[in-house]
Amino acid sequence: MSSRVMSSKALKVILTTFMLVILFSGMVFAQEDQAAANAIAIDTMWTLIAAFLVFFMQAGFAMVEAGFTRAKNAGNIIMKNMMDFASGSLVFWAVGFAFMFGAGNGFIGSTGYFLQDTFANLGLDIPIAAFFIFQTVFAATAATIVSGAMAERTNFSGYLAYSVVITAFIYPVVGHWIWGGGWLAGMGIVDFAGSTVVHSVGGWAALAGAIVLGPRIGKYNEDGSANALPGHNLLMAALGVFILWFGWFGFNPGSTVAGTDLSIAPIAVTTNLAAAAGAVMAMIVSWIKYGKADVSMTLNGALAGLVGITAGTAAVGNLSAVIIGGIAGIIVIYSVEFFDKLQIDDPVGAVSVHGVCGAFGTIAVGFFATEGGLLFGGGVSLLITQIIGVVAVFFWAFGLGYILFKAIDAVIGLRVSREDEIEGLDYSEHGTDSYPDFMVNIKTDK
Repeated sequence: MSSRVMSSKALKVILTTFMLVILFSGMVFAQEDQAAANAIAIDTMWTLIAAFLVFFMQAGFAMVEAGFTRAKNAGNIIMKNMMDFASGSLVFWAVGFAFMFGAGNGFIGSTGYFLQDTFANLGLDIPIAAFFIFQTVFAATAATIVSGAMAERTNFSGYLAYSVVITAFIYPVVGHWIWGGGWLAGMGIVDFAGSTVVHSVGGWAALAGAIVLGPRIGKYNEDGSANALPGHNLLMAALGVFILWFGWFGFNPGSTVAGTDLSIAPIAVTTNLAAAAGAVMAMIVSWIKYGKADVSMTLNGALAGLVGITAGTAAVGNLSAVIIGGIAGIIVIYSVEFFDKLQIDDPVGAVSVHGVCGAFGTIAVGFFATEGGLLFGGGVSLLITQIIGVVAVFFWAFGLGYILFKAIDAVIGLRVSREDEIEGLDYSEHGTDSYPDFMVNIKTDK
């Protein structure tokens, strides 16, 4: 066989091999590209589902607040919760998201107003629209927390003004500090799903609002003792707690913004264990203190456990979650009594559940985190950072909240008249009754 023929055959073999390598490599790259695209699709879908779950928590808050307050104010409660989300969605889209996640400095973001930015600084694989809607429902949660503490005596116009400001500025600034690359993030604070960012911000603003408003008529006696003003529907309140518990499976596991992140499963477990422990301990302590297993305290105990675990849900083990949730369930009872002694009227216990237990849960990470926690050999560094974050956010949210409510009171008027409060805000603020078949209207000719 001639050398020319042999060279031709060798060349064919080489070319065939080369083409097969290219074809195989292309198939591999195509499979890798498809796998990456599938992962992004799964992460996007998970983030949206979690956002929808958190949105449904608005119904939970509405049911809890309406159930724990009197029938004559139920419609007003619903209106406040509705407008927290509606007006909050618009202002968070306009400026709040940019303040929270835009490129800027350690204090505040300054790019991306009206979502006009790629937000490349966040390093997200999912579409920015998915991340935005997830963060929108979180912002609405922070605003809605305040509604319960200010229930039954707040001017609706004044409340709307507050709701816009907290969603546009007060909440996003704290969010930037911790989740948007701000100064607390630089210190290494751990607040995975928002015990402080969401719940303490809402709780401390609620405290400011309750102080500026003053207590409801008939709540406290001259000797400082408190009178019970029972809510009109414990079944409604309980339904609200179950809705919130359900929604929290979007709140905490959803904060991974990644359905391909298998940590969503243990996060769901720690979330549930803490809620269960909070309810059980609140029931036991109320039973011992009051001689009866108190329904409202037990319901708030479940919420306290949920709020308490939210900061460290991805950083602590199951036993730690039970301990954190159980302690939160105890704290909420004594916190409610403490604020009653100060004659700070909080009809639903929002300050205790969200402000106090949110702060506790954030600090608890410094003890119980498996990486960096004091009880797991991590020293005090993380604990100190957590305390600094809690204190800073308290002064920011409570301080600005107090100034804001004072300004609203001076310009618009924050509290309704004595006559309107006695009649009920459903009629005086909205011209309607939530239960027209069971209530007598007192209408005067004008």
